[in-house]
Amino acid sequence: MKTFDKDLKRGIIIEDLVLTKIQKKYPKAHRIDGQCKAFDLWIPELKQGIEVKYDPMSNKTGNIVVEVEMFGKPSALMTTKASHWVFYDDNNFLSIKPEEIKKCIQDNNLQTVKFTGRGDKAFKIAYLIKKDLLFSYGKQFS
Repeated sequence: MKTFDKDLKRGIIIEDLVLTKIQKKYPKAHRIDGQCKAFDLWIPELKQGIEVKYDPMSNKTGNIVVEVEMFGKPSALMTTKASHWVFYDDNNFLSIKPEEIKKCIQDNNLQTVKFTGRGDKAFKIAYLIKKDLLFSYGKQFS
């Protein structure tokens, strides 16, 4: 199985974990099937979308990857329509507004890096944000 397919399958499992937590308070919440670039989960009761990011490598590197460009076009943080992003690192769930991610980047004068991720065919441009730093801008999600 290709890396992309494995990552996609694993991502859906994580989305479902987050969805189960959200549905405790908002039972109509659901996953958006297909490739929705705006967000992964929809909460009709709030009319809000949630983007789910799974970054287990952050436990080894200490950094959370926040993509901003792929294939020479703005992506992820720069194009999101989600009201919140939920990061999961295999240990903790963090909920954070995209504006707070941008504030973290600006407050700390962070710079982008260019790299080709495992399974990617092209490079991406992203911020590598220290996990503890980024998590200080959000809140634990349970």
